[in-house]
Amino acid sequence: MPVMMTAQELNDFMGQVFQQVADDFNVDHVGEGEVTMRLLVSDKHLRPGGTVSGPSMFGLADVAAYIVTLSQIGPQALAVTTNCSIDFMRKPAADVPLIAKARLLKLGKQLSVTDVLLYSEGMDAPVARASLTYAIPPRPIG
Repeated sequence: MPVMMTAQELNDFMGQVFQQVADDFNVDHVGEGEVTMRLLVSDKHLRPGGTVSGPSMFGLADVAAYIVTLSQIGPQALAVTTNCSIDFMRKPAADVPLIAKARLLKLGKQLSVTDVLLYSEGMDAPVARASLTYAIPPRPIG
């Protein structure tokens, strides 16, 4: 699968299309069918007990699946999540970025299927695992 968008192009696209959350995320690496990105954890991402909230972890997994899909198909703002399953396995650290390693398992004309592992920066064991499916909008004819 050839890479259609670089890390910088994906970061720029997020800033243009999703201004409300773009500053929370950074795409670090793009490879063939894989991306590494991070959630820049701040107080708004924390829950009582000194950990990153489940919705923030889900958000990172969702954005990582979106980004790995776009890295292969190009800028498609209307690609949308159609399914997600997430397993929270360990308590993430509250004072370091959360890292997502997303891998594209299947890319079709209408759907992409992605596996995402989330890590607290500096930890070897994943804190969560997610499986996501994205619907890809049809290409314009003509």
